[in-house]
This record gives sequence, C-alpha cells and structure tokens, in this order.
Amino acid sequence: MENPAPQIPAANSTLAIVSLIAGIVGWSLVPFFGSLVAVVTGHMAKKEIRETGLAGDGLATIGLVLGYTSIAMTLLGICMVVMAVAFGVGLPLCLIPFGGGSQFISLLFGL
Repeated sequence: MENPAPQIPAANSTLAIVSLIAGIVGWSLVPFFGSLVAVVTGHMAKKEIRETGLAGDGLATIGLVLGYTSIAMTLLGICMVVMAVAFGVGLPLCLIPFGGGSQFISLLFGL
C-alpha cells in the first residue's frame, strides 16, 4: 500500500491573528482602542479568508466578538454615568476625591 502525501494545513490569516490579539488587548491593556482594532481587522480578515481560502475564520470571529463586546460594555458604562449625572444620582464612591461623596460617607459612618 502506498502512503498518501500528508496534507499541509492552510496558513492562518495574519489579520485574523491580529484581530484576536487586539481583542484580548482591548479587554486588558488598551480598552477602547484595542477593541476598535479588533473589529476592523476582524472584518478585514473575514473578507481575506473568503477571497483567498486561508484558515483563521474562528480566530477572526473570536476577535470580532471580543471587540464588539468590549465596545458595548464601554458604551454601556458611559451611558450609565451620563444617566446618573443627568438624573442627579450620586456616584459616591467615584466622586469621593472630588468632595461629591462626603454626604454618602457621613451617612454611612454616622459622621
């Protein structure tokens, strides 16, 4: 019996790898910027994979999910802060260094 030639796996898309790494970095070191890079390179990688047949579709998808999720969490946090300020809800622990949390601390500790 003859042994068939070994199959050489397709190379991963470099853009897909960059998207995954940027998605991880977007959650840790550079929150918003890393997430934007992950989303942009993820979409570019998906197009490149479709056109060339390279591997790495899963890497690009994970990069996109990490990027979009981080951006959504950032926007949700910004909306929460804006709504809290707009409706006069105090952000006691965040505003302590600026004197805004003094009433909360007085109430909490009976001062």
